[in-house]
Amino acid sequence: MKKVGLAVLTTFTVALNAATITTHYKVNSNLQFELLPEDQWVTYEVFTKERLFKKVEINSKNEASFDEEYSNNLKDDSFEGYNRAMTSFNDYFYINVLNPVAKGYKEVIPEPGRIAIANFFDNLMFPIRFLNNILQFKFQNALEETGRFVVNSTIGIGGLLDRASENGLKEHKEDFGQTLGYYGFGSGAHIVLPILGPSNVRDIVGLAADMYINPVTDLGKHDIDYKIPDEGWETIAIGTFQTINKTSLNIGQYENLKKDAIDLYPFLRDIYEQNREKAIKE
Repeated sequence: MKKVGLAVLTTFTVALNAATITTHYKVNSNLQFELLPEDQWVTYEVFTKERLFKKVEINSKNEASFDEEYSNNLKDDSFEGYNRAMTSFNDYFYINVLNPVAKGYKEVIPEPGRIAIANFFDNLMFPIRFLNNILQFKFQNALEETGRFVVNSTIGIGGLLDRASENGLKEHKEDFGQTLGYYGFGSGAHIVLPILGPSNVRDIVGLAADMYINPVTDLGKHDIDYKIPDEGWETIAIGTFQTINKTSLNIGQYENLKKDAIDLYPFLRDIYEQNREKAIKE
């Protein structure tokens, strides 16, 4: 399938100053790359002079209707120049710093240990998921999140083991950015953050709110007793370790995604914004 796509790309670039690109991956709610089933692959027509992406073929009817609605809503790219520069920086940082460090870390820490660490941090994020489910009136989900936290914190040995999922208790990821979207706040301008990657005005506001109740972030004065770090540098150290561990479990996904991108910035922008809008509607 990819070889055919490349052949079409070459032919159209010469004959029509246009090209096609097929997307084989999506970004899930964890900002991880997932391979799509073949019947959900998406083909775009790319006009390089105008940097315009136009949908020419979608195999999934549900994806088609959503993408049409999404494309009509994406209007604000006020910081494109900055975003392109920051995307290039983040790409360089990942390739030359984060990825090599994560690979070295992977060689030292066995996969079961790295999964247990990821489970531990995920369990700590319970306050964020619980509160935002409540704010969106998803009370059943909030109750299930509470059950997950109790089970994983006890028989899951402090969250190292995901016993809740093994017993049918599903995780319901919600954050304050999604809550703002639930109440009708638009995404605002797209903004690429250093290291963290694609975001937008709404999600940056949401991130600040989530960080306030996040157990592993300390941003100064607060009245929350369950905070783990006491100093800002401890927050940075914990966040860095968490990022390295998470990256070690997903090595190769970013590289595979980049293979489908002719122009990396709008490619990452669009899949991020689409994923966030879907998460809000779910």
